Amino acid sequence: MIRSPFFWLQTLLVFFLCMEAVTAQSLNQNVKNTDFDIVIANGTILDGSGLASFKADVGLRDDTIAAIGDLSDFPRSRTIDAAKLFVVPGFVDMHNHSDQTLLDEPRCESMIRQGVTTMVLGEGHSMGPVKTGSQPWTTLGGYFKHIEKQGVATNICSYVGQSQVWTYVKGYELEPATNTQLEAMKQEVALAMHDGAWGLSTSLMTPPADLITTEQLIELAKVARTYGGIYSTHTRDEGEEALKAYAEAITVGKGANIKVDLIHLKISHKDHWGRMPEVIALIEQARADGYDIQAHVYPYTAGQDNLRSIIPPWAHDGGVQDMLERLQNPDLYTRIRKDVLQGLPGWYNHYLATGSWEGMLLVSLSDPRNKPFVGKRMSELIASRNGDDPVKVLFDVLIEEGGSVPTVFFHHTEPDMQLALKQAFTSIGSDGSAISLDGPRSGIHPHPRWYGTFPRVLGRYVRELGVLKLPEAIHKMTGLNAQKIGIHDRGFLRVGYKADVTIFDPAEVIDLATYENPHKYPIGIPYVVVNGEIVLDNGQHTGALPGKVLRGPGYRNKH
Repeated sequence: MIRSPFFWLQTLLVFFLCMEAVTAQSLNQNVKNTDFDIVIANGTILDGSGLASFKADVGLRDDTIAAIGDLSDFPRSRTIDAAKLFVVPGFVDMHNHSDQTLLDEPRCESMIRQGVTTMVLGEGHSMGPVKTGSQPWTTLGGYFKHIEKQGVATNICSYVGQSQVWTYVKGYELEPATNTQLEAMKQEVALAMHDGAWGLSTSLMTPPADLITTEQLIELAKVARTYGGIYSTHTRDEGEEALKAYAEAITVGKGANIKVDLIHLKISHKDHWGRMPEVIALIEQARADGYDIQAHVYPYTAGQDNLRSIIPPWAHDGGVQDMLERLQNPDLYTRIRKDVLQGLPGWYNHYLATGSWEGMLLVSLSDPRNKPFVGKRMSELIASRNGDDPVKVLFDVLIEEGGSVPTVFFHHTEPDMQLALKQAFTSIGSDGSAISLDGPRSGIHPHPRWYGTFPRVLGRYVRELGVLKLPEAIHKMTGLNAQKIGIHDRGFLRVGYKADVTIFDPAEVIDLATYENPHKYPIGIPYVVVNGEIVLDNGQHTGALPGKVLRGPGYRNKH
């Protein structure tokens, strides 16, 4: 029987009315006539799923979302009026480097003020395993217990770093790993997964960890997969051989049958700008073939590494002190200088990728002669050295600074970044660290992403440029990241989930941190709740440290 268009319209209307009734009932099914600790009232909710917004109140009890719906008649200890504001899950920062900074800045202010409630740590280098005496702990689990005792404002979780395991087992010499050493590394990965790591993470551009082979990566990733972990990888190259490097990551995913997250997807070489469509096609083909390959992006066109990354890999053999000795060896000067200026096959050279000394902004300098150049370009420091050869100045500065000069490199483009940002398989990660305006790192000159990543997405790429729709952006910051790593009780605003909540003004939210002046908090995020406790209250940090250590699926409680 052929139905009329009116019949189908009527049927559709009845369906939506029924769905609305079911939704309203489900929103309130767990509401009991007891007090809430906090009711976030009159807000517009985006639940982290990517679906459209709706109006409702959110009731928090203890550390849990207890109800979502019309809670106007229910008693509570505190009301947050969210009229004209959006209420969303707390942001999950998929790529965060606060492993060390939260030890002396547990308030995590630059992240909390962005709306971040969970930080994923451990890219390449993780806080365990470490040798006895170098830290108050020796394992990743020991680090977790240290943080739990100390307190922290955000939740944290961590991968076990491949670089960490590599150097723990065999040191910094530039020699391939033997089968015996690989077996020892596999044991360390297993121990870290038992301690609660969420997977294996790599930083393959940095010696000596870049010596690991694809086959060895697959073997380590298999261990992580056994315990339910994922493979998060900073690939070997982001420039001339970026496609080859991303293909290797996919090969590891296939070989280990493990979920892959590509760290800050980009094309970072002036001669290869515009090739992002090729990268996306590579990933989409793997996904079409049934492999779970994802990535994350930060909303900037500059990255951060170290000035010593310009020194060729062979000169790093044995570690930083051995590198510094080579920089002072006149017999090696010509060879190192040539490699810096011309590159080597298979090596991602930051100097060639950036294209000039002006494309490098110096983050932190300690020598009195160099301190005036914090926040300045490397070209300015070179110009101050009375006409010295730029490569000689590079060597001299690294020697003066003990081998470490954190540096921002301007090496990729807005069109490539925006194209990556729009993909359904990409989420958001800051690649930043949690610090504060008046804390122990107030004298450094960090990348602005440390203060601005998440509000920059909302303000610039949603409101101003329309690159993303707001529900899509929130999904990339919350539910997508939680699902990707495997966190099952955060990332969404749902009854029974943990009470991590961010509240922002869609008309005002924006980053204020710049490359020239990075120490600026964003605006437009007045409230942040972590585990049911208000940490940012009408724009003021309360000093609360309610964060939890979130342990991965392989965790084995030894007590």
